[in-house]
Amino acid sequence: MNLNDKVVYITGGSKGIGYGVAIKLLEAGAKVAISGRTLKTVEEAAKQLDAQDRVLPLASDVSKHGDEKAAVQKILDKWGQLDVVLANAGVGYFAPVDELEDDAWHKMIDTNLSGVFHTLKASVEALKKSKGYYITLASLAGTNFFASGAGYNATKFGVVGFTQAAMLDLRKYDIKVSTIMPGSVATHFAGNEPDEKDAWKIQPEDIGELVLDLLKMNPRTLPSKIEVRPTRPDKK
Repeated sequence: MNLNDKVVYITGGSKGIGYGVAIKLLEAGAKVAISGRTLKTVEEAAKQLDAQDRVLPLASDVSKHGDEKAAVQKILDKWGQLDVVLANAGVGYFAPVDELEDDAWHKMIDTNLSGVFHTLKASVEALKKSKGYYITLASLAGTNFFASGAGYNATKFGVVGFTQAAMLDLRKYDIKVSTIMPGSVATHFAGNEPDEKDAWKIQPEDIGELVLDLLKMNPRTLPSKIEVRPTRPDKK
């Protein structure tokens, strides 16, 4: 895929992985729409990306299908097409299952799992027209369970299964579908403040490079599920 003038939509694109991917795709010539729940935050991120009219900031809560439908329509109104979607928005709350709050459970399910469905439903007709690419951001937590991760594990296991089934459903339209499953990434996730202590982790721009590699893959070949982890774990 030649990314010059291709249109990309990234949910959760104001910081972290989504922001790192946006940087790399803009460098490659794409037009990028980024969304988040607070428009002011997304607008500030768009200014930092400093790509003039090639960045579109959008307010959307992926847990609400109507928000995602409206976001995609704004992209189509501005640029007339949609070629790549990265369903990246996510939240995490961690506690033993007997202590996990009901509200935290539903926020994770609604954002991490229902969110990828809402984003796909909102964008799939545009992707059929462009023969585009739909990518979900899962996690190694989608195949490796851990204590105090029952809710998060449930959502990420679900994202992996959802994406793989969607891949089988949509390839007849020449839509490519993949899921990326990172290990530790240097982001603000779960209240972390990235600094030198996170140097050993995957960096957001590394995921951006991976997305570029997927988009440049020969169309006959589909890496449908990609695990990626730090080369060396933190030395504690």
